[in-house]
Amino acid sequence: MASDPISPDPIDTWRAGDLPPYLSNGLVGLRVRHIPYLNGVAIVSGFDGVDPAAAVETFARAPYPLSGDIRVDGKSLDYAPERATFVGQRYDFACGELHSRFVFDPGDHPVHVQVTTFCSRTHPTLILQETHLRAERPCEITISAGIDPAGVAGEWADRHLGEVETIADGCDGMLRWRSYGQLSSCGAAYLTSFDGTDDVRRDLERSPVAALRTDYTFTARPKTSYRLRQISSLVAETLHSQPHLQAGRLLRGAQIRGFDTLRKLNRQAWDQLWQGRIVLDGAPTRWQAMADAAFYYLHSSVHPSSPASTSIFGLAYWPDYHYYRGHVMWDIEAFAVPPLLLTYPEAASTILRYRAVRADTAAANAALNGYRGLQFPWESSISTGAEAGPGIGAATSLEHHVGPDIALAFARYVHATGDMGFARHHAWPVMSGVAQWVSSRVERSDRGYEIRRVTGIAETATPHNNDAFTNIAAILALREAAALGQALHEHVPSHWREIADHLLIPMIEDSDVIANHDGYHPDQEKGETPEAAAALFPLGWEPDPKVAEATLRYYLDLGDKYAGAPMLSALLGVYGARLGDRGAALEMFERGYADFVTDPFRITLEYAPDVFPEQPKAGPFTANLAGFLTSCLYGLTGLQVGPGDPDTWPRHRVVMPDGWHGVHVERLWARRQAHQLTADHGQDRARLAPTDGGRDIG
Repeated sequence: MASDPISPDPIDTWRAGDLPPYLSNGLVGLRVRHIPYLNGVAIVSGFDGVDPAAAVETFARAPYPLSGDIRVDGKSLDYAPERATFVGQRYDFACGELHSRFVFDPGDHPVHVQVTTFCSRTHPTLILQETHLRAERPCEITISAGIDPAGVAGEWADRHLGEVETIADGCDGMLRWRSYGQLSSCGAAYLTSFDGTDDVRRDLERSPVAALRTDYTFTARPKTSYRLRQISSLVAETLHSQPHLQAGRLLRGAQIRGFDTLRKLNRQAWDQLWQGRIVLDGAPTRWQAMADAAFYYLHSSVHPSSPASTSIFGLAYWPDYHYYRGHVMWDIEAFAVPPLLLTYPEAASTILRYRAVRADTAAANAALNGYRGLQFPWESSISTGAEAGPGIGAATSLEHHVGPDIALAFARYVHATGDMGFARHHAWPVMSGVAQWVSSRVERSDRGYEIRRVTGIAETATPHNNDAFTNIAAILALREAAALGQALHEHVPSHWREIADHLLIPMIEDSDVIANHDGYHPDQEKGETPEAAAALFPLGWEPDPKVAEATLRYYLDLGDKYAGAPMLSALLGVYGARLGDRGAALEMFERGYADFVTDPFRITLEYAPDVFPEQPKAGPFTANLAGFLTSCLYGLTGLQVGPGDPDTWPRHRVVMPDGWHGVHVERLWARRQAHQLTADHGQDRARLAPTDGGRDIG
């Protein structure tokens, strides 16, 4: 491994209200509780249902795949969780493992328990857990493992025990669970093994309505260690028509490979990902720790095997918050895709393919709104990609920068990878469809072309004309579509360039500052939102240098009022750096990102809690953490992916926050080859150079 990431400090106290650890591989996501044998929450990419309250499509919780219980002399942890004493928990970001310790003492027979849990990156349907038990006194112990749908909305569709000559022969059991609303189903299978004594009784739960469970009962000897291992497989119906059977097949493959081999392969996969670690040279350790946490949570939430992109909270859910319902939103293309393009392009491809294969739904959405081409929804449903915003809120009709944001992500993927097969089969249909939509959305006036009646990033109650971020995104999307069409020898309508050259960019009167929209004033509702600045970074608009400087300075001056809000706060430090103000850059990163990160596991929240104490502590919030990574990887280094050779991508002078020396990455992927990034403070341009380390990902 190139360098060791900084994991959170081990904890020995659990506080009520803390978010539990989030384990994921991008296909399966878990929230594991501080006592892992108390059921947590499981999400499977592509498994969807109906939200009982909002009546819209939502992610569906899956049966918990690592359900368990410990009974000591007949007294159960399930029924007496207060008798479990938390000892400690340690999260290893280097390999995605969670190590937990607790003591269960139902009376005078304390049992010490150590649990290791991880989601396999190399076999992404698999979740693995290893438990070590040690009793202080002789006692009878029953340790159980299984899969439990308790508390999960939905219904049983099928259930089998792993007995000889049954469908589930070869595993402990399998089930199929149908989501609430019956939109889809999820298959699950599990197997267990027990070591420590041969004098053990193994029993399967036989009730047709009970959770799947395997019990191991034995007489424990003091100071003797006993081990239970469980491997579970979760498969969404979107990936297989008989998901429970496929889960069983994949589990059988896991059994052949073995627990230790799967653990080793998972560690090797994380070793590869961490070669893309973003090193903040000279920054205090706490900043490197936050960067490592952001890198970890982003890469945990994406995988090339995922059928449904990723959501604004990845595959994390906790009952305190669920208001985005697993929907795919523009934030993913705007903030998560840029770092993934260079660190994990296979996952970036999967995120974009999610949009491409749902282009027909975007076309229907455009037609329903009276436009042509592709209009991608504000909140995209998991299965079909249809609009799934709750109720009849205005954002679904007015937030129109979404399609251009998505088109630009496709363009930059093609630039970053050079994959012309992807360009023809996936990027061109999407980018040309968005260009056609823009052409039908604009209105001709004596000012040129305008996009009227829209909501920008600030999502205000009142729509405005000519939102700067929307219009500039449309200009860039039109130009990228025209360039790609020409490269592919496709027909490129002449009005694409005509509109791009004359689409209005609003300006504050008698200044060089780009206005957020027509009639903009900073005292308006959410007027401090730096939408126009976001058009410069991360969108990539490069106006006259006087306009760029004036615009960044204007909205940076409003940063004190804005910092703490979601999404764009993580970019504020870049605006300070671009202006050469190292002190402002550091201060804005503190307020715009560090204030969002909460212990004990460095989870990035949606809102800064000191600024918005009324908001739930919801995280990891992908837009914020990926926005910070985008700021470090692109904003501070001056990198801008484009059609030229990778060594031309550094475009701006390198300015670091106060006290930071530079940003370095040992291995990034550019045009399918490994590159090394060196960006030292004061350099006229960063250096992105090929390296012989790593494989050709083509």
